[in-house]
Amino acid sequence: MDNLNRVKNPEMLGKEKTSGTALLPILFFILVYVGTGIIMTIKGVEAPFYQISPVTAIALGVIFAFIIIKGRYNDKFDSFIAGCGGKDMVMMLNIFLCTGAFSTVSSAMGGVDSVVNLALSFVPHQLLIAGVFVISCFISMGTGTSLGTIGALSAIAIDLADKAQLSMPMMLGALVSGSLFGDNLSMISDTTIAATRTQNCELRDKFKMNFLIALPAAVLSIILYSIFGLGDAGTVDLGELEYSVVKTLPYIIVLVLALVGMDVYKVLMLGTAISGIIGMCYGDLTLIGVLQNVYDGFAGMLEVFLCSFLMGGLAQMISDAGGVNWLLQKLLKRVHGKRSAEATTFALSFLTNCAIANNTVSIIVAGPTIKKIADKYQLDPRRVASLLDISCCVSDGVIPHGTQIIMAGGMAVSMGFSLSPIEIIPFLWYLELLAVFAIISIFVPYANRLIRKDPWNFELDMAQSKVDAMKAEEAKSTER
Repeated sequence: MDNLNRVKNPEMLGKEKTSGTALLPILFFILVYVGTGIIMTIKGVEAPFYQISPVTAIALGVIFAFIIIKGRYNDKFDSFIAGCGGKDMVMMLNIFLCTGAFSTVSSAMGGVDSVVNLALSFVPHQLLIAGVFVISCFISMGTGTSLGTIGALSAIAIDLADKAQLSMPMMLGALVSGSLFGDNLSMISDTTIAATRTQNCELRDKFKMNFLIALPAAVLSIILYSIFGLGDAGTVDLGELEYSVVKTLPYIIVLVLALVGMDVYKVLMLGTAISGIIGMCYGDLTLIGVLQNVYDGFAGMLEVFLCSFLMGGLAQMISDAGGVNWLLQKLLKRVHGKRSAEATTFALSFLTNCAIANNTVSIIVAGPTIKKIADKYQLDPRRVASLLDISCCVSDGVIPHGTQIIMAGGMAVSMGFSLSPIEIIPFLWYLELLAVFAIISIFVPYANRLIRKDPWNFELDMAQSKVDAMKAEEAKSTER
């Protein structure tokens, strides 16, 4: 599927095939994975949701897709490979590898212990989970990526929860929530760029609309994580907490560079190199030991890597077979006015991402159709871009096959803890509150301050669309 072509030519969407049957493979995957976990839970089996690996469940979904989706085998295989090897997918997989290397090398040289002990020495226990949420919000705002944020903080967050006897699912819920705060708001986030591009509005305007919805959700989340984040930590005797300020430097450097907007690859690779040098200087690691830990880090991310790889291929098969288009057409029938158009925008992007499990790709896929709805009912593009981005980020964090949740849960498992991504979902309070405030803003337009102050010129917008259409037609005539 040529996503760029969809954005440039939204009219293509209505001409492509639709098929509700194409959505069955993703439902099959969810049924296998979640169903098995529920059955094992009822039986009292330890680590119920890891009796069958999510990789196996997704692989079964892929096999089912090849069986149920109509068409030639070679066409379906090409579609699968395109999803596995797309630019966004390759970038995401590389982030996984860099994250694993940084976390493992930093842990091996004692960095994680130092950061955890430092935090436990100065931060009240009841504020640790709230603190992780706030820090992850700032990092994700600086980097524009939720995955990079989870990679930079997951090992620390997991160790903090373990040592302070805090709720591990709640800690990772706070981390994932904070990571998606910046993914949704950051000016350099792929989702922000995709949302504003498909709706033809400015990044800064979309941010202003978005911020008024995200801020109250974030403030309430901090309060909730502070109130419920104590657990049994108040009665824990942690003993003497030793730490080295020097060994915390890789994390400090990673946080600072992430906040100033350095590319996430450079940040993680530099952090890994600094951790290795410190480890060798302190005698905790040798050069061979650093290289071995880099590979161990890669290997530790294998499950997350394979989950995302297979899900990318499965999502592409579903999209190319018309599953997403079928979903879009069903929702379009329910639009009757501005409020229902905004509600449909939210639902459309949410459900699209439930099928695709990649917020950026989902925005690109659903954006052109949503743009047509917005034009028909004269919805402000800045408002639409905000709802589109919020909905996809909320969805990306609460579906059991969401990359962020799988990554956080996979990191916990790689560090020796039995934790399923399903267990994290109930503690994604920021995402749940963000959805609530977004829906409220549809019926009570408290976030429309920018619209009231600077109304969108729809006549100018329509005139520009006609000019663009004429230019496109002229270009076609010239090519002929």
